Amino acid sequence: MKINKKLVAVSLATVLACGTFAGCDLVTTDAQKDMQQVIAEVDISLGEDFAEGGKYAAYADCIGVSNVLKRDMVANFLSVGYQYVQNGNTYADTFDLIRESLVNRKMIIQYAMVYFFEKNKENATEYPYTPEGYLAAVAADEAHPETAGLAYFLTDEEKAKAEYDLKVVINNSIDSQETSIITAESGEYDTARTTPTGVGTANEDYYDPAYKIYTGKNSASDCGTYETVDGSTPTTRKKAYNSFLANLSANDLLEKGEDVSDFTSLNYYYIELQSAYEDALISKLSDEYEKTAEATLTEEYVQDKYDETLNTQKELFADSTTFETALDSISDTNFILYAPNGNYGFVYNILLPFSTTQNHALSAFKGTEGQKFVYRAQLLEKVQATDQRGTWFTCEEDYSFNAADAGVNAYGGDYLFFEDNLSGVGDKTRYETLKNYYGRYAYNGMVEYSEEDGYTLTPDKIDIDEAIAELEGYLSFAGITATGSKANADYYTQTADSFYQADGSVDYSKFLYYTGKAEIGTFDANDVFVAGSKVNTAMSVVNEFSFAYNTDTAGLNSYLGYVVSAYDTDYVKEFEYAARAAIAGGVGTYTVAPSDYGWHIMYCTFSYSVQTPYAFDWDEIDVEGSFSNLYYEALKASTVEGYATSMQTQIVNSYATCVTVYEDRYADLSSLDTAS
Repeated sequence: MKINKKLVAVSLATVLACGTFAGCDLVTTDAQKDMQQVIAEVDISLGEDFAEGGKYAAYADCIGVSNVLKRDMVANFLSVGYQYVQNGNTYADTFDLIRESLVNRKMIIQYAMVYFFEKNKENATEYPYTPEGYLAAVAADEAHPETAGLAYFLTDEEKAKAEYDLKVVINNSIDSQETSIITAESGEYDTARTTPTGVGTANEDYYDPAYKIYTGKNSASDCGTYETVDGSTPTTRKKAYNSFLANLSANDLLEKGEDVSDFTSLNYYYIELQSAYEDALISKLSDEYEKTAEATLTEEYVQDKYDETLNTQKELFADSTTFETALDSISDTNFILYAPNGNYGFVYNILLPFSTTQNHALSAFKGTEGQKFVYRAQLLEKVQATDQRGTWFTCEEDYSFNAADAGVNAYGGDYLFFEDNLSGVGDKTRYETLKNYYGRYAYNGMVEYSEEDGYTLTPDKIDIDEAIAELEGYLSFAGITATGSKANADYYTQTADSFYQADGSVDYSKFLYYTGKAEIGTFDANDVFVAGSKVNTAMSVVNEFSFAYNTDTAGLNSYLGYVVSAYDTDYVKEFEYAARAAIAGGVGTYTVAPSDYGWHIMYCTFSYSVQTPYAFDWDEIDVEGSFSNLYYEALKASTVEGYATSMQTQIVNSYATCVTVYEDRYADLSSLDTAS
């Protein structure tokens, strides 16, 4: 595993939340002085470009020495670097790479200032940044000149966003401490069942000017959109805040006499604010690079790239093995544009399992294969599934909400989940909408709550026929007609011989219990991820149903589900047969079949019914979720990243001589290889 040399920036608040910084065995006994040591100095104004007559000579006075502290290095190691050592990198290499990343970050920040000074020459209205204005801003803030200098290049909105992000990080850190306190006082939380990708995700541009850091001494209701952790009281919050302050003090990040009641007045806050403004300035420079790179993505260029990829895949995937391997890595940034034949696709698999007792009984059964098939059918008739989402009520965060109270029409009950991220619910200026998750299937069972005991959940038990009825009913609720029938109505009463063909081989068609179809119209691969399209609505319903009942957790949050091959697979044969039947029926087809694990409900999410299912259309690049939109965005991201990386490399190489490194000051860290 190689370290990705990105511009590392880790908030100390994240590390200090758990007190790991103060207790870290990397830190010497003279921690307070040791952590303040400068391990590198960066000053690109020492380069030839800033010398008299150089192209940036007018900006030389604006660029000073930026210090990289040992504290920054250790914070980054505790946050991300330790993983690299765990994966085989030496301590010496890891700390050198972290130092290199931190140095590069300082270089990019200094160059960003020069970049915006230069842009002022082209458009002073859009880029009102001059050396004189910068120096005046720095001089006006004697206490925090570096922070003021960074702020000069940011708009009021950009500064507000940076400050909001910082306060969120600090609140999250205190939240972590408070949750530990609440757990210690009241007992352990349940481990949450896997949640859909995107839960809790905020819109990246959102910020709340009224948002404040909650300390327990102020009122949470006066902290804007901040939401307290479950079980929070002013007392537990004060304890958590004091613990956080104790960690700051232990790491020499609090100054004597500071008023800790106003967190934003602390010197530590300005340490973090400077880092937040640095992030904002780097992001602003990246946006400039993005504009430049995106301008190269003309219709002709993108179409040529699509054609090139398609032609390459036609040659490459003539080998079906290569094609099948590629299917495993399909995503919204990695597309398979060509299939050698139409017998491939993807299915969601919802496993309704045998109980522990039934599993033991099946494992202990003695008899012929055919007799076992009969016995298994008898057990399957008694399989009962329950809603698996109970921990979404009782885990560290309560994800539930009362649908009626929120004015939401739910299917089958009162309680839904993920109010913030559901389509049509919550503050959509603040939170992103969950994708491929319909979000209206209520918890299937009784929900009771009391202040003393918390939640008491009694899930309803449903057999396979009731599960099918639930799925079809929910599809209908979402506006999708779904009908089906039992493929083998006599499945439970078949004899041992009836599972075989005349030649003595197993007849796997006899295990196909049910087949149905969600009517999505003519399948168009371009619309699979377009919210509101019939194909996406049906898939979103089944995906949510899977989160409710599926005990095959490996299938949760999969892109399109399991790959189903045209050829023999390692899947159990009953599953393989039913999955292929779903693919053969086309997208929207669902089948039900047994295995030694229990019942499987399979839903075809995608099929290569034609060899080239996608067609790029420039007019649809802004249709969110369409193939053309996803393909364009993936190409743009790759192009922008390549251009930004190239520019950053050019900056780093140009000013490599403008860095002074003091390796002896972190030699104790690099030598941990020999110490261990």
